[in-house]
Amino acid sequence: MEHVIDAWLSHPLGSLLGYFAVAILELVVFLSIFEMVTKYNCWDEIRRGNVAASMATGGKIFGICNVLRFSIQAEASIYETMKWSVIGFALLLIAYFMFEFLTPVFSIDKEIAADNRAVGLTAMLISVSLSYVIGASIL
Repeated sequence: MEHVIDAWLSHPLGSLLGYFAVAILELVVFLSIFEMVTKYNCWDEIRRGNVAASMATGGKIFGICNVLRFSIQAEASIYETMKWSVIGFALLLIAYFMFEFLTPVFSIDKEIAADNRAVGLTAMLISVSLSYVIGASIL
C-alpha cells in the first residue's frame, strides 16, 4: 500500500492533494489540542466577536501552517514532512506554555478571554515569529 501512495505522491497533482490533506488534518488536530489547553473556548469567543481570541487563534493557525510549509520545502517525503510538522507543533505548544509561565503578573488566557487585544496581538506575534525560527531549523 505504501508503494501505491508513494506513486501517487510522485505526481505533482497527487503531491499537492497529499500535502493539502495532511495540512488540513494536522490543522484540525493541532488546533483541537490548543483548544484543550486554553482556559477559554476559542471558537465561542470568536463567535462573540472577541478580537483578541481571533488574533491568538489566527496566530496559531498561521504558525502551524508556516511550520508545515517549511517541512514541505525541506523536500523530504510526506512522512518526514509529517514528522517535522509534529515536532514543530510541539515546540509551538511549549512556547505557548512558556508565554503563560513567563507572565506571572496576569493570566494570558484570562486576558484573551476578556478581549485584551494587546495580549491577543502579542500571542499572535509570538506564534508567527517562532514558527519562522522553528521552520528555518527544519532540515
